[in-house]
Amino acid sequence: MDAAENIAGLADDDSWTVAGRSFRSRLIVGTGKYKSLEETAAAIEASGAEIVTVAVRRVNLSDPNAPMLQDFVDPKRYTYLPNTAGCFTAKDAVRTLRLAREAGGWNLVKLEVLGPPPHLYPDMAATLEAAEALIKDGFEVMVYCLDDPIYAKRLEELGCVAVMPLGAPIGSGLGIQNPAMFSLLLEQATVPLLVDAGVGTASDAAIAMELGCTAVLLNSAIAHAQDPILMARAMKAAVEAGRLAFRAGRMPRRMGADPSSPLTGLIR
Repeated sequence: MDAAENIAGLADDDSWTVAGRSFRSRLIVGTGKYKSLEETAAAIEASGAEIVTVAVRRVNLSDPNAPMLQDFVDPKRYTYLPNTAGCFTAKDAVRTLRLAREAGGWNLVKLEVLGPPPHLYPDMAATLEAAEALIKDGFEVMVYCLDDPIYAKRLEELGCVAVMPLGAPIGSGLGIQNPAMFSLLLEQATVPLLVDAGVGTASDAAIAMELGCTAVLLNSAIAHAQDPILMARAMKAAVEAGRLAFRAGRMPRRMGADPSSPLTGLIR
């Protein structure tokens, strides 16, 4: 087996699992903020994603008299992940996902309950309240949260199937602002841990994967790019490269130089 075949083999057997479902792509993308549903579909195709998030309160999923997301992004091909974008209370979040389940039968969901503008940070008290109610109601909850190991562990112990701390504020494009905290989160995680929010460009996604995150979830970084289709391709490549680098194990960091060639046996 040559080097290229070996790399392909590494990628082929590197699936991940959440709530009993296995996926090959470690990039999850949103379906909002694009110029059109046609652009949405093209960007998702280019990203290679298998899971797409759907803002239940903002995307048409049920009115056949208006353009429907399902006509452009086939729910038989992609796993829809309904989310509670735009919800600021636990009550609204729970109600939104119950309506989504009635409309489409979706049980695997993304929970986010936000604090007020301008920061839109996760409201963790409301998030815990909503997560508990949804889990009791039989939902499989992937949860957006602060990059806080205490809250992350509470959500995991509550029964959330994945924990998704923010890398930076929603839509900021700042990348992971606290990689040391993500290292702590990853040390304790026993469920998938995904970066959710803050990714702005391909290098941000690669860094998340190099840290050991299970996957990356993003929307604005692709939808707001000057060329969303090209950025979707870049994100796909970055996630794959970052994952391979994590599996390969990077060289140790050191303050001094270390010559690439040995110093012994030099020709005099």
